[in-house]
Amino acid sequence: MALTSKDPHNARELASVLLLGARIQRREARGKSTKALEKRVDAIRARAEERENGRRNDQAR
Repeated sequence: MALTSKDPHNARELASVLLLGARIQRREARGKSTKALEKRVDAIRARAEERENGRRNDQAR
């Protein structure tokens, strides 16, 4: 279930994205690569968008 009506992410996904965001910031501060973490965030967001688009399509029928 989405946290808000305008947000496709559920609470678990939001927590994961926030945690990964903090890790990205720490790695950037140390001068390390963040590509893998950013890829995980993108995957979480894409999954959430896909799920919510599917729900909207189901409701429209």
